Amino acid sequence: MTGTLQNHARKYQQPIDALGFSFTIYKAIEPSELKEAETPPDGVLVHGLYMDGARWDAEAESVVDSRPGEMYSVVPIIHFMPHKDYKADPSEYSAPVYKTSVRAGTLSTTGMSTNFVVAVEMPTSVAPRNWVLKGVALLCQLND
Repeated sequence: MTGTLQNHARKYQQPIDALGFSFTIYKAIEPSELKEAETPPDGVLVHGLYMDGARWDAEAESVVDSRPGEMYSVVPIIHFMPHKDYKADPSEYSAPVYKTSVRAGTLSTTGMSTNFVVAVEMPTSVAPRNWVLKGVALLCQLND
């Protein structure tokens, strides 16, 4: 992700510390499902994430409750696009992305999490607080 920001900053001559990511969630789950016209010239496409505590509804284009008995659901491809002075939409849910389902671990030197990656802004039809209270997060890998 840092490399993506660096490349964008160099290409458009913008200060890297002024860049943040905006997010577009595609309908496709696998990269092979994308047409060439859907591949963006900038940013990065991320696939292989899982949602814990909720699911992505492609029809409603929104975070919704999990299906009964469903622990994790596959998240479609997400386009991470660098933007200068990006401000998150407060009506969207800032889903934390963790490397693993263990949501713990801090560096003793900085106090920063060793497991947290980034927060992905996701549309929702209910208050984002709903998903915060349910502990909804995105995971890079599952335990099994």
